[in-house]
Amino acid sequence: MGLASQAVAQAEPVVGTNIVLPGLTLVDGRQLPAGHFHGKPVIVEYWASWCPFCARQNPYVQKLVPLAQKRGLEILTVSIDQHESAVKAYVQKHRYTFPVVMETVALRKLFGKRKVIPQIFVIKADGKLAEVIPGEMFEEDVLDLIKYAPKSSG
Repeated sequence: MGLASQAVAQAEPVVGTNIVLPGLTLVDGRQLPAGHFHGKPVIVEYWASWCPFCARQNPYVQKLVPLAQKRGLEILTVSIDQHESAVKAYVQKHRYTFPVVMETVALRKLFGKRKVIPQIFVIKADGKLAEVIPGEMFEEDVLDLIKYAPKSSG
């Protein structure tokens, strides 16, 4: 792959881009097949175990998990750590229950190379990228991501 095509493959997507998440393997060994997220809104958070800003934001993402589960909003976190063992230890130490995958070539092609972490990508149920949020967020702003959950019919 030439340098020009690498740059294109690693460019960050813009709002409105169609995002189709590939099949993924979580660090706990569970498999999410291709199509798992089809028709569902998804919050994708990029982070790393060594990032102090991520360390402050991840507890807020954890608080969002039960709210999201009740409302049909999916959460997927992507670690850019070099070693999966460090990620597993970090997740276990903090008792995080949000789904975690290691960054893959396929994910990098979709979301580009990270220039900042944490970073959140919001994908609507129709697969369109709704929002890109670089940097650490306040607790109330993370919890406000619940607004992307499907509207209840009742």
